[in-house]
Amino acid sequence: MQLSTLAKRGSLVLFFAVAAFYFYGLGHLPLLGPDEPRYAQIAREMFLRGDLITPTLSGHPWFEKPALLYWMMILSYKLFGVSEWSARLPAAVAGLLTVGAVYFIGRSVERATQKTAEQNGSTLETGRNACPTGLGFWSALAAATTLGIIVFSRAASFDIIVTMTMTWALAFFLMSELEETLKARRRLLVGFYIFIGLSLLAKGLIGIVIPLGIVSAYYVFRRTLPKRDAMLSLFWGIPLALAVAAVWYAPVFWKHGWPFVDQFFIQHQFARYVSDKYRHPAPVYFYLLVLIPLSLPWTAFLFDGIGRIKPWVRRANDSEVDPVASLLILAFAWLLAPLLFFSFSTSKLPGYILPVLPATALIAGHRLAQLNSRTVNRKWAIRATAALCLLLALAAPLYAWRSGQPSLQSALIVAVLLGLAGTFALISVRHRESSVLAIAGATLVVAVVVLHCWAPRTVERETSKHLLQLADQRGYSQTAMYGLQRDDRTPEFYAGGRVVYGPDHEPIMYDGVASVVAESLTRKETLLVFVPLKDVGYFTALKSAQVDVIGDNGRVAILAVTAR
Repeated sequence: MQLSTLAKRGSLVLFFAVAAFYFYGLGHLPLLGPDEPRYAQIAREMFLRGDLITPTLSGHPWFEKPALLYWMMILSYKLFGVSEWSARLPAAVAGLLTVGAVYFIGRSVERATQKTAEQNGSTLETGRNACPTGLGFWSALAAATTLGIIVFSRAASFDIIVTMTMTWALAFFLMSELEETLKARRRLLVGFYIFIGLSLLAKGLIGIVIPLGIVSAYYVFRRTLPKRDAMLSLFWGIPLALAVAAVWYAPVFWKHGWPFVDQFFIQHQFARYVSDKYRHPAPVYFYLLVLIPLSLPWTAFLFDGIGRIKPWVRRANDSEVDPVASLLILAFAWLLAPLLFFSFSTSKLPGYILPVLPATALIAGHRLAQLNSRTVNRKWAIRATAALCLLLALAAPLYAWRSGQPSLQSALIVAVLLGLAGTFALISVRHRESSVLAIAGATLVVAVVVLHCWAPRTVERETSKHLLQLADQRGYSQTAMYGLQRDDRTPEFYAGGRVVYGPDHEPIMYDGVASVVAESLTRKETLLVFVPLKDVGYFTALKSAQVDVIGDNGRVAILAVTAR
């Protein structure tokens, strides 16, 4: 099978452009949210101690997540030093490896289809074995420019790590399904189970539950049993996966015993699923809504592709299912199984369903590759995507004008990029591949514009980095940090080692003027505290303490409080 000329020329350009984009500006924004700063700090503490086994936060064991992300961060810190850029580098690498796995799946299906066509003496784009040219290229393009993968590949997060390991696991599984020789199938199944083991190291039990659930759903949709060697592989494959995972689970259990089992498995694996202990409730349809923005700009192609999978599933019990059918049925199972599993979880966060995005890219990529096919007449997906670009082009300057963020100039840049891409896609009939490339390119460039012109002002209110830098300049670089805001955990990284923790190993949160003054009096030292702007006046009016108002970010102020 030959790729289209445009896809051939675009493959190399895509690789370098996407690689540059994924690594570019990783340190441009401070660490954000409740997770990024904590994960980065845990890895820093492990790195400084030379300890690859026990995750700690401010010296206290912290068993919420397994070690794979921390190990990747430690390697990054060792090579490039401790910084936001190096903390996020593993996520960017995982994002690129995810895109690479999607490309590998698509190209492998193309090759398998070519082999089948040669054996049957048929053409590649007709009949049962139809496979659109450039399937690997267009699927990888969709993955690389999908909003959810872009965002999570720029955050120090476990979600993109487990997405990468699961994608490669399922890639090896699908290739084993398409392989004819027993020896080759066994080699590929070894890869499948190794990556399940890595998935266990990436995010715990879902690393084995989700891949095996997807594979089970695949066979249900196929209405057939696995091949004999695939069935027998469970007896050696599961132990292999557990052996891979045991490189961390065994020593951490040996060292910490029941506290590890209780905190990691019972509290953060089972309790997180069946209870709202960690305060992330959402309705059962939450992920159906979340999937729409996460899969942008290719959501229309995803829905179009899902609608066309039904015929493949209907005939899936035929004696011989061709490679494209196997891919689409697996992608449908890959999309559906995690959505159902996490929809019934009491605790819900958008990142939980990140592992379905490679499947959405494969489904959308299959439709993208068919745009110029004479056998496909419905073009509503490209028109809907073009209309979305035009709608966003109109919304960007309007939002900037009404909110003042970002600058009108940067909003106009976004509007021009999206407007040109949308207009070209809407009016171009003969150059649909070029239209898709224009939309993908506009997506990446707009992301860079947002990173530089939009995000810095938006996140300024959500981080303590610059406030702590002001405090350092005022001579408070060694002062204890007592009293955080519940929605800002960034001091745990930027004031690492100075944050005061309670008996529950959680940071002391700000709880009013009296508690801060009393703690300063007990310690007989100055304390730094983050205070809502509305409470600053209470501190400055105190006669029982000397208060230095260091600065604010428009939401909270940082104060130095010394009890008299």
